[in-house]
Amino acid sequence: MIMAFHVTHQLIVTTILAGTFAALGLNTLASPMKALIIDGQNNHKNWPQTTQMMKHRLVESKLFDVIDNVTHAAQGEDLSFQPSFDNYDVVINNFGHRASPWSTQTKKSFESFVKEGGGLVVIHAADNSFPDWDAYNRMIGLGGWGGRSEKNGPYVYFNDTGELIRDTSPGPGGAHGPQSAFRINIRESRHPITRGMPPMWLHIKDELYDSLRGPAENMNVLATAYSTRTQHHEPMMLCIQYGKGRVFHTPMGHSNESQECVGFITTFLRGCEWAATGHVTEETPKDFPTADATSSRPFRLANP
Repeated sequence: MIMAFHVTHQLIVTTILAGTFAALGLNTLASPMKALIIDGQNNHKNWPQTTQMMKHRLVESKLFDVIDNVTHAAQGEDLSFQPSFDNYDVVINNFGHRASPWSTQTKKSFESFVKEGGGLVVIHAADNSFPDWDAYNRMIGLGGWGGRSEKNGPYVYFNDTGELIRDTSPGPGGAHGPQSAFRINIRESRHPITRGMPPMWLHIKDELYDSLRGPAENMNVLATAYSTRTQHHEPMMLCIQYGKGRVFHTPMGHSNESQECVGFITTFLRGCEWAATGHVTEETPKDFPTADATSSRPFRLANP
């Protein structure tokens, strides 16, 4: 009886702890996570370098035990591009503007992966890709360029009073002004990705995307940045529920410099962990930027 009580007591304690960890947004998965970075067609010539940087950050974090990379042919359709999405917990999309359509089979495989609970992380120009792929537009929530317009969905932003606006008036989707540093304003501080972040922090020089349009379904805007071009507060961190899958989308990360920002690194790692598990264990580091000062972690490329 004493042994039975001891075992039962352990089970109760374990259950309580697991519930507590989940409530706090901590990862209770027993097995390490697996990530896949996909790339190969991007209007940003530095995409091989940003892939290298993101892979390094994932390894460095020790959140994932496998970080693989599948690269699409540089031009045109690539029928050999058939990643085994189901082997991974999260897929990180580092594609860009004018990426060629994927094969029907690869698109179906990708849609099924996310819909059935796979995680997806969309980085910067990956929200330019595949404007005619309806499921992809729904996954990313908002996108730009490639002929996107009001036909793809509303232009979503915050106004100065903090109201979320869904503007359905005619207009092109996607634009940006000159690169500059800009402040990130956290709009949802209770989400696992943003929990513990300063309410406002200064991001290193980057392209501030504006006028993004899309279905914007099942979407939560976690953070914005003020665009002097549009005079609106533009979405900079988005979470989208697609079927059972979790999608984290950030328009930040244009250049190597912008991806060296500690704010971007932290956002990226937390977004990957959340997309994979629904929880976040990655903490806000001590060198995180403040409202008035940027913070950078220089990265030395293996093949500059």
